[in-house]
Amino acid sequence: MAFEPPQRLVKALGETAPDGDDWLVKLPEAVHRAVALRELTVERVQMPGGRSSLVVLVRRPDGTPAVLKLAPPRARPQSERAALAHWGGMGAVQLLDGPSVEGELLLERLHPDVSVRSLPEAKALLEAAGTLRRLWVEPPGDHPFETVAERTGRQADAMRATAATDAEVTPLVDAALVAREELLAGPPERRLLHGTFRQSKVLAGERMPWLAVGPDPVVGECAFDLARLVRDRVEDLIASPSGAATTRRRIKRLAESLDVDQERLRGWTLFRAVESGVRARRVGRAQDAELLLEFAGWL
Repeated sequence: MAFEPPQRLVKALGETAPDGDDWLVKLPEAVHRAVALRELTVERVQMPGGRSSLVVLVRRPDGTPAVLKLAPPRARPQSERAALAHWGGMGAVQLLDGPSVEGELLLERLHPDVSVRSLPEAKALLEAAGTLRRLWVEPPGDHPFETVAERTGRQADAMRATAATDAEVTPLVDAALVAREELLAGPPERRLLHGTFRQSKVLAGERMPWLAVGPDPVVGECAFDLARLVRDRVEDLIASPSGAATTRRRIKRLAESLDVDQERLRGWTLFRAVESGVRARRVGRAQDAELLLEFAGWL
């Protein structure tokens, strides 16, 4: 199989490894090895694909359609494997058994071009929230996952470093860091979370109408997981004269529908929007940064 990695993946990896990425260089060999080991038939590489992994549409030896996913160590593919195994197909894509190579997952085939983002906004939020609820389960007792405190601690350090040399973002960074401190002050909630949940991470399936894909699992409180969904379609929110009011209503509606504290959801939405905006600014995605930081200013 000869292929060129999707440019979206190449560009994203270039942002996190500007001096080169050894994993990307070795990717064709890894694909060949995984395909041969499982005796798969390759159909095509999913385009434009994701920003952290390669997705290949394949068929198993018996003709069953499947998805072969390969991700670099920084994307924590072993953590994704552990989460998918724990969910066992309830609310999330099913992990398929069989021999594997490091950094590779074989998954049930969903409809890769049909996400809940294709639905009208109100319906999309409803379906996405219902899917997310199924994922919030007790983690395994000896789980290998990061906690929300650990992940946001690393992110907070990076935000402080950026704010130290970029005065324009300092007020929002300060507000986000204060919110984080307050949110982590009490006893932690322990739920297995998707970690990077949004409408595009929910695909149409056969077993169930909608199933989540692409987790970066973390253990903590549900409001943290829901916060990323609040800002979905942020470009539409920013373009709307009533964007700020729509955001407040969305926070209220999602908090009530999933029994999450509204103020905690607002706080995590602020932190996650500022963190994403500052990170986008740091790697030169100026337009994304502008949208995210303007959104954060509404909170």
